[in-house]
Amino acid sequence: MASASSLLSEERLLCSICLDVFTDPVTILCGHNFCSSCIHTYWDSRDTCQCPMCKRKFSTRPELQVNTFISELADEFKKLIQVKASTPGPQLLEVDVLCDFCSEIKEKAVKSCLTCLTSFCESHLEPHLRVAVLKGHTLLEPVKNLDDRMCKTHNKMTELYCLKEQAFICVLCLKADHKGHNAVLLEEQYEKVAATKDEAQANMQKLIQTRIEKIAEVEKLLDVSQVDSEKEEQAAVQVFTELIQSIQASQAELVEAIKQRHSAIKQKGEEFLKELRREVTELKSRSSQLEHLSQSQDHYHFLQSFPTLSKPPHKSCPDTDLGPDLSFQATRGHLTRLKQRVDEILEEIPEIRMKRMREHAVDLTLDPDTANNSLVIREDGKQVTVEDNIEKDKVTDNPKRFNVFCQVLAKEGFMTGKFYFEVQVKGKIRWIIGVARESVDRKNATGASVKNGYWCIRFDECKYKTTADSEPIILKEELHKLGVFVDYNKGEVSFYNADSKSLIGCITGCCFTERLYPYFCPQRNYNGNSAPLIITPVPQTH
Repeated sequence: MASASSLLSEERLLCSICLDVFTDPVTILCGHNFCSSCIHTYWDSRDTCQCPMCKRKFSTRPELQVNTFISELADEFKKLIQVKASTPGPQLLEVDVLCDFCSEIKEKAVKSCLTCLTSFCESHLEPHLRVAVLKGHTLLEPVKNLDDRMCKTHNKMTELYCLKEQAFICVLCLKADHKGHNAVLLEEQYEKVAATKDEAQANMQKLIQTRIEKIAEVEKLLDVSQVDSEKEEQAAVQVFTELIQSIQASQAELVEAIKQRHSAIKQKGEEFLKELRREVTELKSRSSQLEHLSQSQDHYHFLQSFPTLSKPPHKSCPDTDLGPDLSFQATRGHLTRLKQRVDEILEEIPEIRMKRMREHAVDLTLDPDTANNSLVIREDGKQVTVEDNIEKDKVTDNPKRFNVFCQVLAKEGFMTGKFYFEVQVKGKIRWIIGVARESVDRKNATGASVKNGYWCIRFDECKYKTTADSEPIILKEELHKLGVFVDYNKGEVSFYNADSKSLIGCITGCCFTERLYPYFCPQRNYNGNSAPLIITPVPQTH
């Protein structure tokens, strides 16, 4: 029959609240198991009664059922995992220590001898219980790896504990490497440390209780956050629904007004056409009569009729005010600006702003032809470090390479539109990242400034500063990943904490006339600045 240790692993015998092996395990209605005291404490700290695992809620506190099967397995497991009696450390016994003397089928050891450095089964232990010389050997519960208790330098048993170095040593160590150190017998140190066990256990229980209370507090906050989120979502949907309905109603009114305006213009135009056609007919008739009159030889009749026929109608040609209504064009402009304002309002929400920026993400690769000869670029072109011991003569010079500072550009350049990329800066204490124009000076000691063609952010001495500002930027959170967003046409370069999605700084009013290249300067390695700059993949937007 399988033992308890083979039936269940330790992880499956842990209470999910205290994260320790079950004590008095109980089962609740949903089938999950917890320590009796843990689940009671968990429920006592909450307003609602629910399962910590599946979050199933109960109207009343359910009756707890003792899980005898898990209780027996947990008890058996605790018997197998015991604290070693001979050492003050927190090491646990390992099960199934085998006898070193058994030649064929190995029996389980019942004792280990610190003098012989050997473990014995019950039959092979008999001489130690009978022979006078062997009776003086130190026996303890079975342990593996007895050789680990030997001093590797002097090949003697480590019977002492150095208080200064907090190390196990032998008597010869005390005369050599640990000369003058305060050392005591292992048994003495064990008694001293074991005396603090109750206090340590009490402190551990306090920590456990504190963590349980913190778990309850965080879960309560998450519940409140869930409720608040749902309310906020409903309110936002309601506002947008009303806004959409209002816009649709306004759209219908505007379309109807445009149709009415066109109908009125059409009616007015048709009346103009009717009147103009009547006048044309009348004028044609007069013209025909004049032509006929001009052929008459009756002088009297000609002189009598000509003044009447040749005189034009008294009515002037009517105005044709049928052009477009400028009020409609003005309304269209107002609506366009309204849409832009809605977009601006939505972009004040960090998640929406970051999502829209990441839609312009670009895949960058570092350009080794531009890299200073102190820089090392990984094969994938995404990571750069500084190596001061590089054989610089082996790096060929070219017009694109930076000769003075530890600088490198990306291969990809941009002359229009928007683009965004992210760089891991975790572990670095100084760096410069941003964009640079194609014509920057690469051969002389030219500083990174807007005047010199660099639109960047600098981190040095725990301070952030853009190349356009003299005042440092104070961040409340630690920056691990920097996001850089460039709007070429608008003339803006913005810098973000890519993890928290918060804005760090922005350079505005730029007038870009050249191709821009993403720019990276990892700075020198002194004072622990050896971590790399890494171009990281931008998370996909959904």
